[in-house]
Amino acid sequence: MGSRLIPMLSGRGHAVTALARPGSESRVSAEATMASGNALDAASLRACLRECDTWVQLIGTPHPAPWKAEQFRAVDLRAVAASAEALRDSAIRHFIYLSVTQPSPFMRSYVQVRAEGEALLSATGVPATFLRPWYVLGPGHRWPYALIPAYRILESIPATREGALRFGLVTLGQMLAALVQAVENPPDSVRILDVPAIRNARI
Repeated sequence: MGSRLIPMLSGRGHAVTALARPGSESRVSAEATMASGNALDAASLRACLRECDTWVQLIGTPHPAPWKAEQFRAVDLRAVAASAEALRDSAIRHFIYLSVTQPSPFMRSYVQVRAEGEALLSATGVPATFLRPWYVLGPGHRWPYALIPAYRILESIPATREGALRFGLVTLGQMLAALVQAVENPPDSVRILDVPAIRNARI
């Protein structure tokens, strides 16, 4: 997602700095300034912030699954905790966090970690946007397209509409549009973009 977001932001006149782990610098798009650092270490993050005013965090365990609970806490939660600490005395005026639909009876360990992440960021007092998709359709994630007809039916029935929308599918394009929209329209406090809001994002 980040590799697609960078050229979109750059093409719209934004100066983008991308954090990369040592050894992964070559993967950073030429349209971004590369900052080498550790996403799990607050001091390292603080050194990378420089004069940035907006922070987009897309860090997370790849392909979330119920059996990855330990990874969610070791990587996802640790990263957002480091970010919250690094926000102190920084120039960041808007933090954008890729979260997940909540509350949810599914993927409880993953949802819990993302909820804790939102709480940590909210406590900093820095205006934040929390994007809460459920499942993002894109490369390597295409099989749920087969579920779209069922979703359409559920969304048309009053008794199931709210749940079908909350746990609905969004496309990668819709996610990218929502991220760009969030960058260009910072809130005054905390803003939540749920599935319907992500689908309706326009740039």
